[in-house]
Amino acid sequence: MLNGFAQDVYVDRVESPVDWVNPLMGTDSKPSFSNGNVYPAIARPWGMNFWTPQTGKMGNGWIYSYSADRIRGFKQTHQPSPWMNDYGQFAIMPVTGKPGFEEDDRASWFNHKSETVKPYYYSVYLADHDVTAEFTPTDRAAFFRFTYPGTDEAGLVIDALDGGSFIKVIPEENKIIGYTTKNSGGVPDNFKNYFVIYVDKPIESVHTFKDGSLVQVSEQESDHAGAIITFSTQKGEQVHAKVASSFISFEQAERNLKEIEAKSFEVVKEEGREIWDAMLGRIEVEGGTVEDVRTFYSCLYRSMLFPRKFYEYDEQGNVMHYSPYNGEVLPGYMFTDTGFWDTFRSLFPFLNLMFPELNSRMQEGLANAYKESGWLPEWASPGLRNVMIGNNSASVVADAYLKLGQQYDYDIETLYEALLHGANNEGPLTAVGRAGADYYNEMGYVPYDVGINENAARTLEYAYNDFTIYRLAKALDRPKEEIELYRKRSLNYKNLFDPGAGLMRGKMKNGEFMKPFDPFKWGDAFTEGNSWHYTWSVFHDVEGLIGLMGGREAFIQKLDEVFDLPPVFEESYYGFVIHEIREMQVADMGQYAHGNQPIQHMIYLYNYAGAPWKAQYWVRETMDRMYKPTPDGYCGDEDNGQTSAWYVFSAMGFYPVCPGTDEYVMGSPLFKKMTVKLENDKTLIIEAPKNKKENRYVNKLWWNGQERTASWVSHQELMQGGVLKFEMSDQANPVRGTGNEDFPFSLSRENK
Repeated sequence: MLNGFAQDVYVDRVESPVDWVNPLMGTDSKPSFSNGNVYPAIARPWGMNFWTPQTGKMGNGWIYSYSADRIRGFKQTHQPSPWMNDYGQFAIMPVTGKPGFEEDDRASWFNHKSETVKPYYYSVYLADHDVTAEFTPTDRAAFFRFTYPGTDEAGLVIDALDGGSFIKVIPEENKIIGYTTKNSGGVPDNFKNYFVIYVDKPIESVHTFKDGSLVQVSEQESDHAGAIITFSTQKGEQVHAKVASSFISFEQAERNLKEIEAKSFEVVKEEGREIWDAMLGRIEVEGGTVEDVRTFYSCLYRSMLFPRKFYEYDEQGNVMHYSPYNGEVLPGYMFTDTGFWDTFRSLFPFLNLMFPELNSRMQEGLANAYKESGWLPEWASPGLRNVMIGNNSASVVADAYLKLGQQYDYDIETLYEALLHGANNEGPLTAVGRAGADYYNEMGYVPYDVGINENAARTLEYAYNDFTIYRLAKALDRPKEEIELYRKRSLNYKNLFDPGAGLMRGKMKNGEFMKPFDPFKWGDAFTEGNSWHYTWSVFHDVEGLIGLMGGREAFIQKLDEVFDLPPVFEESYYGFVIHEIREMQVADMGQYAHGNQPIQHMIYLYNYAGAPWKAQYWVRETMDRMYKPTPDGYCGDEDNGQTSAWYVFSAMGFYPVCPGTDEYVMGSPLFKKMTVKLENDKTLIIEAPKNKKENRYVNKLWWNGQERTASWVSHQELMQGGVLKFEMSDQANPVRGTGNEDFPFSLSRENK
């Protein structure tokens, strides 16, 4: 229901939140500039398999680009980002006319005006073939419906892709089986994705594809295998295909097909719609603009995709998984396709708040990953990948246990053992364990001149990771000396603060700061950012950072400078302008680079220095300007739910600045009312009845009727349910939230 006029139309009630989702948000992207770098993921929440229309060529990480005009197939995908690329992938494509297997030969023009895109359903008219293609997925299967013209040359292409594949057509059963091995790394030698397809139309002829040639045989195994089946159709005739896959076996793929069984296409489609509506409906919003509501539910959808399920069910219904670490089929849960460098910040805290049972299973999966590989993954896709930095599995594990406690039974002792192992050893890949662990443990930082790249960023992240280990060690009642060791290490961030520059800076092995120092230089000592971005990566001890900077006024001034400075940059470390730099440059927010993760929490740090109104201003400014429910809707890579979860939390009015603590730091809520249905059957109501675009400042705040001046709220309080009420204003309140007792947690203030 809508209320209002012109651009100020407000949505009073959302009947079906899935109808507000735009899966195309962020799809207008390219390697040199990201508006999200996502594809329309047609899936169930956290489904093992996603499906998407494919506009890019085979192997191109940009599977679907909004600016494209031809579709080459409909692809089963497990791709977490274009930079990681895909695995376990194959494509199907309806065709008419003379059989053509190659992706350019089978491609068809399409138009967005004849395209319907929902989280649970996709439909498009393929002009060159005069075919309407539709599909709707389950977790491990999918149902396709193709409406053909009247022709004796209707067909279906099944492309198992290159890199080693197999296809077999069994006409008497209207069945195709195959496997694909195409991947981008992170898999054992025996990796395969087995698939089975049933069509409800008698197969009249069969061609298979082998490395560039079509032949009339029914079975093919080669570097690049595929098939074309053909049949005659009447005008408007609908042909259905049921598809399922498994990382375990053909038999298991058949078992996974039972997710569809004898259901009709419309029943599976409606089930998907109901599941998404129920999940998205866990948060109901009222009193926002049409654009805000669309953006919110589109971001909420993106927050419910990764990490994906990587497990299946055996004949008795027991959970099992193919291990992407050792290649064995083992009991228990497994999840994958997430990079903790991105997602520890808000995606996993979002799961702890809204889906704690699911995250407890993810923790079981992490324990299994450690048992099967000897390490916790920092970037899994599907196994260990050598990407990004840090040891942020510590944050993911600690925050889950500290918030979930003993509500769920999983092996926290094994996970704690894994954290200690990762914190004190270099792994088999640079991105596993801690590169420079010995230097860090002995010297308190990773030196700039010992051949370890992005060393300052590593030091800052290791210090925060040590804080989360310290907090978990306390909760597990570990030996006192062990607890104190990690507390002490968590203060190592101080070793890189340069008082002269007032910023973090790389340091040489001899104890001197590296020279020359350009705070605008991206990379080098930092990761996908510069010193202005990484200086704030002291999530756990902002008070300590304030002290290093000379007090609250100096700290606030430094925060202000981020927005006041011009968006200049120095890119020589990369040799070209990486897309993250360009996204910062065009955003017109100075050095604030919301399109990448290192600085996304920075706005909330105003609360720690007694200037919460400045956080309120910039949070709303970022939500209003950096997010739109459109193909160019993000301001950089979406990154597996992280940038979306930032928006979801910020729309609630608070944000988890420091996972590993119990606190959320206050911002500025976006809607007049939000009803959050927690998994424990409690309800959290967030009210801001005077909210509108110009009323971005918090004048007063009440929790269950009691006025509060604190700039934080605890997880445990929220989990009990209640009413968080904001009085919003168009004028800043320079008094509220300025007392010492109002400031969020900092390690330097612990026990004070």
